[in-house]
Amino acid sequence: MVGSHLLEILAARGERDVLGSYFRPTIRMAEIEGRHRLAELDMRDAEAVRLAIAEERPAVIYHLAAQSLPTRSWIDPWETMEVNVRGAVNLFEAIKLQRGADPGYDPVVLVAGSSAQYGASLTPENVPIGEDLTPLPLHPYGISKVAQDLLAFQYWRNDAIRSIRARIFNCTGPRKHADVVSDFARRVAHIERHGGRLRVGNLAARRAILDVRDLVAALMLLAERGAPGEAYNICSEAEHSVAQLIPVFERLCGRTLQTETDPQLLRPSDEAVIFGRNDRLFAATGWRQQVAIEETIRSVLDYERAHLAA
Repeated sequence: MVGSHLLEILAARGERDVLGSYFRPTIRMAEIEGRHRLAELDMRDAEAVRLAIAEERPAVIYHLAAQSLPTRSWIDPWETMEVNVRGAVNLFEAIKLQRGADPGYDPVVLVAGSSAQYGASLTPENVPIGEDLTPLPLHPYGISKVAQDLLAFQYWRNDAIRSIRARIFNCTGPRKHADVVSDFARRVAHIERHGGRLRVGNLAARRAILDVRDLVAALMLLAERGAPGEAYNICSEAEHSVAQLIPVFERLCGRTLQTETDPQLLRPSDEAVIFGRNDRLFAATGWRQQVAIEETIRSVLDYERAHLAA
């Protein structure tokens, strides 16, 4: 989802030589196919990654490829580690191999980490948290992102690959799948047409939810101005309980939503609050959040309405 918006924004900015890679995409590819240069690439395939780097020699690499669903990581932790950890190793090793043939090759690699790396350290007394907090991930996905983050650091220290570690907190937008805003939007769009109750999980969880447009702006600024080897939180500047999102949906759809708890939506373990400090990001790039939570929810709800109508 993030990659598709990044691709569109880079193109709109006038970047002419941009390639987006994909594998088992979670978005509707018809929305971007034919308008942008795309290539299928399995990050688990070391030779395919090597060839991609050798052929394209990208100056900036936004490494967003991941198995990014915590719930799926419980079901298939092997896949999560293969995609997220082995995929990162394959990328960095491909850059090293390319340098063997071309010693001047010196790309910036923006590695997309996650607030899930902090895990059990995300306690009320610690939030909003800074980048130096001890990582204590609570699921295989979080563990894989800690490994990816540390790989980026060690390839910078040992091989001088200019990797920048972006620790992304909750982010949403059109095309998002399997997060609270997009799931609520999909269910609300269905309720508007067919009635029924809004299925919910843990309403007490508190999240700082960032619009994908603000996230993309932060990623692009870090690629330009971030310090190699450094870690940067990217987080909304305000946090809300999941319960507080429901009145926003009610205002946007003009009705009261009746809720029911679905046990299938409750995780084995769940961070009570996810909220981070952006001081390091602000200082390095001057980035500031621009899109308010209601506008974010509106854009996602309108997107889901359109697809349900179609």
